[in-house]
Amino acid sequence: MFRKLAAEFFGTFWLVFGGCGSAVLAAAYPELGIGFAGVALAFGLTVLTMAYAVGHISGGHFNPAVTLGLWAGGRFPAKEVIGYIVAQVIGGIVAAGILYLIASGKSGFDAAASGFASNGYGEHSPDHYSMLSAILIEIVLTCGFLIVILGSTDKFAPAGFAPIAIGLALTLIHLISIPVTNTSVNPARSTAVAIFQGGWALEQLWLFWVMPIVGGILGGVIYRTLLEKRN
Repeated sequence: MFRKLAAEFFGTFWLVFGGCGSAVLAAAYPELGIGFAGVALAFGLTVLTMAYAVGHISGGHFNPAVTLGLWAGGRFPAKEVIGYIVAQVIGGIVAAGILYLIASGKSGFDAAASGFASNGYGEHSPDHYSMLSAILIEIVLTCGFLIVILGSTDKFAPAGFAPIAIGLALTLIHLISIPVTNTSVNPARSTAVAIFQGGWALEQLWLFWVMPIVGGILGGVIYRTLLEKRN
């Protein structure tokens, strides 16, 4: 179990450090910046690379909504859910802390003012989408993400390709939803940076726990009841 929790810690660390790090450090420059498409790709690459690196140890969840979705889909035991979620949240917070120290090395950096890659709605949405828009997109995209995860890891799916499908799905999710919420679909990722933003991000954090979890469980139930092939 320790090896599983360590794998979830490092996988979530990599996701937050790579994905949010690309947004905080590399996306803002007009000429050299990677833009939001680059940030979307960065998030996808973090999951793809760590799924290959440690997925064989822990299953490569790196996300409380994924853990709960896999439980709902009958692929993960209830007794291990809490441990996985704790490891994921701690891994994300450690990554955000190191990212904060790096970003603070630039004169004028302000995590509260910049948003520090936090998720938000209303006036804190990148393109000022409403709370209802945020609720819907987080549920729908996390649900779809779980269907991709469950389908690509099904025993009837081609072996060895699941991390590619999952990484590309997360890239697509970010391409769709960065303008709406800055893309969560992952409560650990949202919590990690919200702590360092320290203001509105913490006030709105509830949505980025509740809606991804609702979407994840819904995706797990849909796949298990409607899509899973049975012998």
